[in-house]
Amino acid sequence: MEQKFELIAKTFMGLEPVLAKELTQLGANDVEIGRRMVSFTGDKEMMYRANFQLHTAIRILKPIRHFKAKSADDVYDEIKKIDWTEYLGTDKTFTVDSVVFSEEFRHSKFVSYKVKDAIVDQFREKTGKRPNISVANPDVRLNMHIAEDKCTLSLDSSGESLHRRGYRQESVEAPLNEVLAAGMILLSGWQADTDFIDPMCGSGTLLIEAALIAKNMAPGLFRKEFAFEKWPDFDADLFDEIYNDESQEREFNHKIYGYDIDMKAVNTARMNVKAAGLSDIITIEQQDFKNFTQPANKSILISNPPYGERISTPDLLGTYRMIGERLKHQFKGNDAWILSYREECFEQIGLKPSIKIPLYNGSLECEFRKYQMFDGKLKDFRSEGGIVKTEEEKRQMAEKHRFKKEREFKKRLEEKEENEEADILSFTFHKHDISKNRGGHESFDRSGKGRKDRKDFDGKGRDGKNRDRKDFKRGGKRDFGKGKDFGKKRRFDDDED
Repeated sequence: MEQKFELIAKTFMGLEPVLAKELTQLGANDVEIGRRMVSFTGDKEMMYRANFQLHTAIRILKPIRHFKAKSADDVYDEIKKIDWTEYLGTDKTFTVDSVVFSEEFRHSKFVSYKVKDAIVDQFREKTGKRPNISVANPDVRLNMHIAEDKCTLSLDSSGESLHRRGYRQESVEAPLNEVLAAGMILLSGWQADTDFIDPMCGSGTLLIEAALIAKNMAPGLFRKEFAFEKWPDFDADLFDEIYNDESQEREFNHKIYGYDIDMKAVNTARMNVKAAGLSDIITIEQQDFKNFTQPANKSILISNPPYGERISTPDLLGTYRMIGERLKHQFKGNDAWILSYREECFEQIGLKPSIKIPLYNGSLECEFRKYQMFDGKLKDFRSEGGIVKTEEEKRQMAEKHRFKKEREFKKRLEEKEENEEADILSFTFHKHDISKNRGGHESFDRSGKGRKDRKDFDGKGRDGKNRDRKDFKRGGKRDFGKGKDFGKKRRFDDDED
């Protein structure tokens, strides 16, 4: 039986319970929720699956040492006690990322230097040689976490943050993080049993994440590589088996609809959907939310409107009044979920939410609110057996300290400053060089042997023909080739991702 070991899945504040549920469903053991992390135990297969299949994890770490330290010298001494020949050779490169929450350790880079020094000095003393540092494309990534005097050194099995799925070709201004989008959908409780609508879809992140969840497709399908693929004990056959297993995927018999007022955003979203091979279930059209009409089928609406930070609009509060009006009159009998930041914006919606969930969008503590839309008066709805708040929703809303008491409504939103340029229609698009990976190196060719080509970014097969997802997903073993490039309640914070 494969040996089990400790693992840590990092996520965003507010998504810990969702991630814990995902891990439990995946078969992880000893699942414990912490702050911005969930710890669990599993074997090598579980570690591979966690990277490949979890929708709400941003990184999977494998701790190799826990210790206490009160000074940089203590850190150096403890790191030097580890036999680094188990993880590194002088022909390998490595890098260290540090996250520090401590009065004793003020600078994370200094901690990283001490860890690197300890590793390099050990190799020099034993062999006369040393492994080199590579920030962009290391063979081994290490993560050092310090909370006061408690230190955890881990192997980073993910590499690039897991929110970077690989399907995004272009972006709009202030795109929604893929992990946050997936977390919002899972928090809503959507079971893929209705249509899904995002009336302000931007680059289509919510639409694509909804499709992956609806079809139970692994988000890792589109990634070029994971950090664990460079480890000395990497089991290529095992990972091929995981990658090629589509037994848990399912049919989705409804539709996903996206709308946006900006045609450039519509084209960007369509491009990203095509790259993900999901055009068969996602439809995107140009439409102003003010023209939104009652959908023909039972639907859920989830959206992330602008809230005056990175994207604004000449009449921000008027936009939210319009959202409330459309929901009230044109979304009867359905549930709507809105992520936003300002209480003033929510007030303009003019509807009473059944639940408010605190979520962070970057550094902003936002709220994710559910609006249950019903036809007629609330009294009549209840008399007919309608439930506005479930018992679980009541319990959650009764929890103390769920929200910050004050959110500043900045004066600039009431001024005309930048309004002409900062209109909701104004997006900045970024075209990525898709012939290169994020490390700045040419992507390696996976044609020939190996699992069916991981997604080509233009939605075409390697012969240039248009294909749907099944045509360029899986089959057979890969040729890994050479020279690949890639870019109890505990506290485990992170200041990145």
